[in-house]
Amino acid sequence: MGKKYSQLSLDERYTLAFMYQQGQSIRKIATALDRSASTISRELKRNTLSKINGYKPLFADEISWSRRWHGSRIEQHSELQKYVLEKLVMGFSPEQIAGRMSLENNTMTISHESIYRFIYKQIAKYKDYSWRHYLPHAKSKRGYRTHANRSPVAHFKDRVSIHQRPQSVKNRDDFGHWECDLMMFSEKKRNLMVTQERKSRYVMLNLQSSKETVPLMQNLHKNFKKIPKQHIQTITFDNGTEFAHHYKLKEKIGIKTYFCDTYSPWQKGGVENMNRRLRRYLPRKSNLNTLNPQDILWLQHKMNNTPRKCLGFRTPLEVLSNALHFKCESTSSL
Repeated sequence: MGKKYSQLSLDERYTLAFMYQQGQSIRKIATALDRSASTISRELKRNTLSKINGYKPLFADEISWSRRWHGSRIEQHSELQKYVLEKLVMGFSPEQIAGRMSLENNTMTISHESIYRFIYKQIAKYKDYSWRHYLPHAKSKRGYRTHANRSPVAHFKDRVSIHQRPQSVKNRDDFGHWECDLMMFSEKKRNLMVTQERKSRYVMLNLQSSKETVPLMQNLHKNFKKIPKQHIQTITFDNGTEFAHHYKLKEKIGIKTYFCDTYSPWQKGGVENMNRRLRRYLPRKSNLNTLNPQDILWLQHKMNNTPRKCLGFRTPLEVLSNALHFKCESTSSL
């Protein structure tokens, strides 16, 4: 008995395409796929786009499938079509209809995929999108819905990517470049805003009663009023909605704002490192309602008066104070 023939699978077509591009002969390809040389030759001849574009496995798979499909059985059989549409109107899903027909030992059965294909063909053929209401999710196209435009990032006014930030900022060449983040805690209503200067590692801390962007930007503006204007050049945020009004900082004090890539807060590594240091004193389960502004000021003094290896074991306060020549907080106030 001869070997039963089967169509090439998509995986086989990808292997074929790879070997063909490598200059392998048809016989070698056939041996690797355990197919006859005539099958490989026929596949390349029938399903190659052109001499320029070559053989594309995905296109070949789709064109091969289109040759085998000769229309929907639902269109060919009026009784079947009537049955399917009646069940769809009753709220049955295509899968439920197919399963029920099989359970009832119906003389004619059909797959749920054929029902979907039939509905979407009517939409494409007649441009009548009311057909979609026959389906459980009433979608006019197959596949998962994408919600790219629902991302908060897409709606941030004047958002500038971190990749457009000057190289000197990344290299920490100058003072005046800041990073900001919001430390979250188990008790969601209160959190801590952390703002750090990149070169000196000088940090400013603010208790926040919510994640609302307006009070957060007001606190940032208040912080920067204490610092000489020439040393407020840029600030980098992640993509939290609490930073949506970043442009107001630019309007008020002229600072340029930049944003990390989505899901990449590590790109503002300086402030993320500071967050880890702060967790020693403020674990995630800390109740910020028990803290007052003086407690936060004490913690800020402690961070700014702790020697750092990256600063040659000088403190952030010493580095920033010496570089910017302005009156800073001192340890005597503690």
